[in-house]
Amino acid sequence: MATIALVDDDKNILASVSMLLEQEGYHVRTYTDGASALTALTATPPDLAILDIKMPRMDGMELLRRLRQSAEMPVIFLTSKDEEIDELMGLNAGADDYIRKPFSQRLLLERVKAVLRRAEGKKGGAAAPAAAGEAKQTMVRGQLTLDPMRHECTWNGKPVKLTVTEFLILQCLAQRPGFVKSRDNLMDAAYDDQVYVDDRTIDSHIKRLRKKFKSADDNFDSIETLYGVGYRYKEA
Repeated sequence: MATIALVDDDKNILASVSMLLEQEGYHVRTYTDGASALTALTATPPDLAILDIKMPRMDGMELLRRLRQSAEMPVIFLTSKDEEIDELMGLNAGADDYIRKPFSQRLLLERVKAVLRRAEGKKGGAAAPAAAGEAKQTMVRGQLTLDPMRHECTWNGKPVKLTVTEFLILQCLAQRPGFVKSRDNLMDAAYDDQVYVDDRTIDSHIKRLRKKFKSADDNFDSIETLYGVGYRYKEA
């Protein structure tokens, strides 16, 4: 089973999340600050790291930056900060996903499983044989290809790196091109029903999705806004 490193200065979080992950069969290593975690994670990289941002001695942003110098392990940020700039900084620094406290345990587990699936798919690469039925689950919409099993996205053959939340939102939109999805529809697709997110959070995810696809294609315009209604995917 996968090894997960959990780095947080809140001992209650360490205890509860460790118990949750161990009950699911994961091996968990815990650290209370970024400095001590850096040495251990560099020497023996885990399969996934869950990092708090605000910590003593070394914060999560700096820890991720240093880890990225020698390792490509997937990373989920777990933090009480709710400013959009902090989230953008974390994602731009190379985090695979970002979960705000307080969070539901089910949400965390689903994010962990999805990020680990994505990492495993990358390790397997093109040489990995497709499982029965996997090809059926791959979604192709014009220039867009979404592979839920490997959590991979390409646009016109170019890889587009998405967080788990962004992937789920895009998948929801692309399932039925031309049909409008309200913000509530997108929230239901991407978030646990016990976690409240406001309209602004969905709008921020859409904004980042557009930015990422425009990096691959300056003419990308497949996600349309219908003001006061929601969003829809236009097949290219």
